[in-house]
Amino acid sequence: MTLQTTRLRPLSARIPGSKSLTTRALLLAAAARGTSTLWAPLVSHDTLAFRTALTRLGVKVDNSPSDQYWDVTGTGSGPVGTADVWCADAGTAARFLPPFSATGEGTFAFDGSDQLRARPLRPLIEAMTALGADLGSPAGRLPLTVRADGMDGGELRVDSSMSSQFMSGLLMAAPLMRHSVRADLCGAVSRPYLEMTLSLMRHFGADIKEPQQDVIEVRPGAYRPTAVIIEPDASTASYLFAAAAATSHTVMVPGLGARSLQGDLRFVEVLSRLGAHVVVDEKSTTVTGTGRLRGGFAIDMGDISDTFMTLAALAPLADAPLTISGVGHARLKESDRIAAVTHNLRACGIQVYETPDSVTIHPGPLKPARIACYRDHRIAMAFSVLGLAGHVRLTLDDPACVMKTFPGFHQEVARLFPAYLMPGNR
Repeated sequence: MTLQTTRLRPLSARIPGSKSLTTRALLLAAAARGTSTLWAPLVSHDTLAFRTALTRLGVKVDNSPSDQYWDVTGTGSGPVGTADVWCADAGTAARFLPPFSATGEGTFAFDGSDQLRARPLRPLIEAMTALGADLGSPAGRLPLTVRADGMDGGELRVDSSMSSQFMSGLLMAAPLMRHSVRADLCGAVSRPYLEMTLSLMRHFGADIKEPQQDVIEVRPGAYRPTAVIIEPDASTASYLFAAAAATSHTVMVPGLGARSLQGDLRFVEVLSRLGAHVVVDEKSTTVTGTGRLRGGFAIDMGDISDTFMTLAALAPLADAPLTISGVGHARLKESDRIAAVTHNLRACGIQVYETPDSVTIHPGPLKPARIACYRDHRIAMAFSVLGLAGHVRLTLDDPACVMKTFPGFHQEVARLFPAYLMPGNR
């Protein structure tokens, strides 16, 4: 299949801060005794919902006038009092904040949007109960009430086959528990996100040991306040890297380099396998398209499942079919992402086969279509890339859902790729 071969001069992409790093740093700063500074935090619907939820729990958050930084003042312990906490659409708020609140004292009621209410919490609830928390949620979902009187600690086992966020939330609360927590990480999906969590915990002074493979021991002790520079979001950068790979352009993301804490930067390795030229140095990552996308292989993307939709959007432009596996847990995200990808690619005229945890996509000619976003930011951004790279008119039914993680997405794509038609102009 012939792709666009006209090159633009290399441009530096403006990628907002990592949502995963911003929310984890917010939580850890809230748990520290003193004031921490988060530099270049992501300002989006999800992170603002998380920040507001923390303030409902009594945490003080001050932002600079242009949100260059946020100062978070924690008390070194869990929250005290009574609060109704609205999580909106933010899965991280629903999964990180209940364990934190359970280490405090009081009654805290968590709820969220219908979309968030549909996402499972039972593994988190069961694990918190085993650690001594008193909870109320008969449905295993939101709404959830935490009647907090501290958590005991001990052996931590949680079903992380559907999300690593359950384990991350519990690990971050572990230093605030009465006794050490010994966690079994075996079987957890999206393992790089757990490594990110542990790295940030250490940055805030947590005492963490790894006595054997897949076992983590976290000892009680106060987090210390510190400063954190939030990296550009690697998951978000994947869309612009993919657009470069598919259009023979060059996109560079400064601040996202070889020492990144984000596992999703490994997506550029997938692009290299597709035929793109990739350079990752200490300070940046650059992707250049070579005029051809190679298919004909299968790849397990279980550890970087937030980027599997980005690859799925490139697959119709490859020279042979692609199979993406290991992403069954993506059915439990903002949408059933395997089903959403399958439905939308078929609407574009592409042959697709799905299984419970995989999708096989055949290359072929694209036809104009209306894309069902399912209120899922990643579906909207991935299919925006397909429309750009495939030179086909794809209309998003909810272009504004990108506000969840990348409010300026459409404008930035148009700046880097003048051929891009923003949704308002379609």
